[in-house]
Amino acid sequence: MENILSIKNLSVSLSGKRGIVPILHNISLEVEAGHILGIVGESGSGKSMTAFAITQLLPGGRKSIVDGSISFCGQDLTKKTETEMTKFRGKEIAMIFQEPMTCLNPVFTIGRQMKDVIMTHQKKNAREATKQAEKMLEQVHIRDAGRVLKCYPYELSGGMRQRVMIAIALSCSPKLLIADEPTTALDVTIQAQIIFLIKEACKATGTGVIFISHDLGVVSQLCDTIAVMYSGQIVEVGSAADVLTHPHHPYTKALLASIPSFTTREDGDDKLSAIPGMVPDPLEHIPGCRFAPRCSYAMDICHNQVPPPQICANGHSLHCHLQREGEN
Repeated sequence: MENILSIKNLSVSLSGKRGIVPILHNISLEVEAGHILGIVGESGSGKSMTAFAITQLLPGGRKSIVDGSISFCGQDLTKKTETEMTKFRGKEIAMIFQEPMTCLNPVFTIGRQMKDVIMTHQKKNAREATKQAEKMLEQVHIRDAGRVLKCYPYELSGGMRQRVMIAIALSCSPKLLIADEPTTALDVTIQAQIIFLIKEACKATGTGVIFISHDLGVVSQLCDTIAVMYSGQIVEVGSAADVLTHPHHPYTKALLASIPSFTTREDGDDKLSAIPGMVPDPLEHIPGCRFAPRCSYAMDICHNQVPPPQICANGHSLHCHLQREGEN
């Protein structure tokens, strides 16, 4: 299947009070049409920054230092001007954020905001835009769409606002949908509904999806492929089933071990594991693997050399010295 997004050796540095801060290190990812890529990792691992790099919405704008390429349908987004990017955002690439209340304008009705997006990108008149807005709300299973269009954001529940955000994101039939932790602030029932809506949209339109989350349970229900991020680097990529059942990287194993289990383990050890330490500061110089200071399997080489990319037997892409040494 055709890749709609191909990221090659993407590195991003931002200018701050402490100087140039490296945020992303040699990120390489691919997203196929109709497939869902999950990006997981702790807070501060660079998941959201990857999304902002794709949409060219990095803090500092053009002052950001970007190396590598982001190919979207054959066009390198890193070479686009801000004017050119405005034609992609919303129409070709749409984004759903974690907290819709910070994205929806509180002084405009839902209808006004949806119509503005549709009229801007699809050149429809107000009447046509209203009809399409109603249709999109119905597609995300919102009853009485006409009434909801007249509501202000504060009049809707968190789950309803998130459905509205999904409707807005899908209203122009984007080729790529980026969902940045869209279920974090919702209860489990609404989470399941949001997961269903994203899955449904992906299958119906062939839209490629990047789903960013720290919740491996949610990712396991939704994604075809999983990329594990740590401290601005991709450490493991593979099919969702393989990554969750046969992880290779120590960080992936540690993340899975930290999830509470509702069944009794065969060895009788039901203690909840935790990863020692914290994600390093982006300015901290770590000569080898960035996870080595927290890794219980770390060898001398891990502290001195950056692990090269490797392909495992099950097709995983992996950055780890242990696999090369045959110990993982």
